[in-house]
Amino acid sequence: MELFFKDIKLNVELPREFDAAKDTVIFIHGFTGNAEEWFPIIEQLPDSFNYAAIDLIGHGKSDKPVNPEYYTTEAIVEQIKFVKDKLTLNQPAILIGYSMGGRAALSFAAAYPKDVKGLILESASAGIKNDAERKKRYEDDMKLVQFIHDHTMEEFIELWYDQEMFNTQRRFSNDKIKKLHRKKYDNSKIGMMNILKGFSTGIMPPLHDKLKSIPVKVVLISGELDSKYTFINSKIVRGFHKAKHKVVKNSGHNTHLEEPKRFIEIVTNYLNQLLPAQVHK
Repeated sequence: MELFFKDIKLNVELPREFDAAKDTVIFIHGFTGNAEEWFPIIEQLPDSFNYAAIDLIGHGKSDKPVNPEYYTTEAIVEQIKFVKDKLTLNQPAILIGYSMGGRAALSFAAAYPKDVKGLILESASAGIKNDAERKKRYEDDMKLVQFIHDHTMEEFIELWYDQEMFNTQRRFSNDKIKKLHRKKYDNSKIGMMNILKGFSTGIMPPLHDKLKSIPVKVVLISGELDSKYTFINSKIVRGFHKAKHKVVKNSGHNTHLEEPKRFIEIVTNYLNQLLPAQVHK
């Protein structure tokens, strides 16, 4: 499904038939990802909801404009708002975001709390409060931008997934790892560079002071073996009006890829809580 927001195309995948009477769950992928990565998860979720997955700006089948203004936090929030309103006819939606997509979902929820019926954040942060740490993160991301500019996408993907937080994915066979990485080789250099310039954790406005304004129950998910994000989530869980932190055993940063059964169980339990008692399946 292609939607045009102002003069840019945003791609939204609808893996199941859409029913206007049902609440809608919107999935948001991480950096270098795309909407289709959520398909194996969505196909195992309850039939009581609509499901959609967005290709964020610069990713997947969405446009990759040269103008960096399309990639700022504010621009991404407005793009999500536009997609949500089109899908739900201006009704609130349930958002599930992974990593960078979690930051996007949280930024949206903080800006439009009344538009959110539920929120699940996987391996996400609320931004960086400390100015010196923010500056350092942005400088590091600008080095990545230069690397992308100077190298092939294949070289960048190999560099990106050589980070410690992805070490746990080495449990997969070499064939599976190659297949996972190969899918990301088609990413656009412009898209990758601009999303880092505009939506780096070092430039995104930190949201710690806005967490209380999100009225719904929030579930934070992190992998037991991802010590950095498990620590981050153990801290920010206290900042919400109502939130729980679920730690997935035997998993690193990408819990829905590494331990999909547990991820699906957490999401299903959460969604069922949003249904009237008689609709539970």
